[in-house]
Amino acid sequence: MSNEYKSGFISIIGKPNVGKSTLLNTIIGHKIAIMSDKPQTTRNTVLGVYTTSEAQIIFTDTPGIHHPHDALGEFMNDSSYNSINGVDAIFYMVTATDRLNTLDKEIIERLKNTKKPIYLIINKIDLLKKKSDLDKVVVQYMNELPFKGIYPVSALEKTNVGELLDDIKKLLPEGPKYYPDDMISDHPERFIIAELIREKILQLTREEVPHSVAVTVDSLKKLPDEEDMVEIYATIYVERQSQKKIIIGNGGSLIKEIKRRAKKDIKTLLGSQCIIDLWVKVKEDWKDRKDVLRTLGYSKDNY
Repeated sequence: MSNEYKSGFISIIGKPNVGKSTLLNTIIGHKIAIMSDKPQTTRNTVLGVYTTSEAQIIFTDTPGIHHPHDALGEFMNDSSYNSINGVDAIFYMVTATDRLNTLDKEIIERLKNTKKPIYLIINKIDLLKKKSDLDKVVVQYMNELPFKGIYPVSALEKTNVGELLDDIKKLLPEGPKYYPDDMISDHPERFIIAELIREKILQLTREEVPHSVAVTVDSLKKLPDEEDMVEIYATIYVERQSQKKIIIGNGGSLIKEIKRRAKKDIKTLLGSQCIIDLWVKVKEDWKDRKDVLRTLGYSKDNY
């Protein structure tokens, strides 16, 4: 490693569903942040480590900033805004298909208080029909804030992501390699496994159920008598008895499908086979109970 090695920390913030997690996964080359079409899919900040022979960039994926309706929502917004403290740069991410609105302006007002360089990342350009549509989006945001740089990308199709990384690496300060080469996240395996299980629930349920679900991994251990086999016990928490019935499904059909889908990603994560036991429990109104939020991992002391 030469004396010119560069490193830095970048926070990715924005409204829900703009593609922050997709961008992080694309950059890292591994699935460490869950994705779905449901708003507020990301609830905790998720750290991803991108390492090359020239630089190491530590990215923080954050919950979508929104107008909160409960204690969980307030925690998520606080996590997002707190993530911009102590970083070297900020990616403010929007989509090419949305127009600047009141929430965007509220976020930009908060960003004006930081002296860190802010880059506008315009995602989902693959959905645009005309180049002139992109120009209109760019002009809207240029009038709000003097961004350090503006990058149109498609995180899903990896369009311009390589160019974005190349440019950012040039602007990073000289610094050490904070994490080992093979490390892609500082989150424990239990956290990522719980998130992967929750992702499957988001994919398979609708209406109020996805937003009322939390997952904890209670036990994670290798079986001594079986090579290459991990046993996982996890609990799915919901707010209502009716939601518990939905998660379980007719004859246990839905929870079996949740297990089946989760196994695929967990096998890739751990590099081994796994047995998953899922339990569903009711904790009424857990999203508005700060003591319960802490026990479920939604605490500033955790991440």
